Amino acid sequence: MPDPLPTPSSRKTALAPDPRTMDERAARAWTERMAVRPLGAGRYAVDSQSGATYVVDLLHGRCTCPDHEIRGERCKHLRRVAIEVTSHRVPPPGKRRATCAQCGVEMFVPEASGEPALCGACTFEPGDVVLDRETGDRLAVARVTTVRADEYVVESADCTVSEYETNAGYPDEDLVVEASYLGETVRRETPRVYAFPHSRLAGTDQQLLDA
Repeated sequence: MPDPLPTPSSRKTALAPDPRTMDERAARAWTERMAVRPLGAGRYAVDSQSGATYVVDLLHGRCTCPDHEIRGERCKHLRRVAIEVTSHRVPPPGKRRATCAQCGVEMFVPEASGEPALCGACTFEPGDVVLDRETGDRLAVARVTTVRADEYVVESADCTVSEYETNAGYPDEDLVVEASYLGETVRRETPRVYAFPHSRLAGTDQQLLDA
């Protein structure tokens, strides 16, 4: 379910806090030109307005700048990284930026996650039960491949998944999902695996919503 949008306000408001109400380091964190680049493992490179680059370790609250290392202050670089993480401009510790390989939405995923990167709406896990939108048959997902429907060759039919007759109308760029019919998974020790365009399959929860 989508997150509800906040109720619009008729009052004129600033999106950023008023720097005049902050201490000097907080104000500079908000107003100076800096670029924050994730390095992984909770570390970020901060290219400062002065031209210097410092490394912030957000998990341990450390920065390589003199203000932090010599004076022991919570410097503007630490504060800037926290601001950009909170505003979703950069991924939080343990996450990386990715694009859903199926629908193209941008998201943050665990750093150690493999490919394909899929958003919550497009994720099928091995063993998930899905429905064939064309026939209503229930299938068990084997895996989501990294191959497009117009690249995946079905050897028994001598054509690609996108060229297969019953897949007409589904996007050529769909990822291919390999799955077995539930009846075969019960009857056979090694059920046959079939290839489908991702859009042809629906999670059972989504199918109930669409009904």
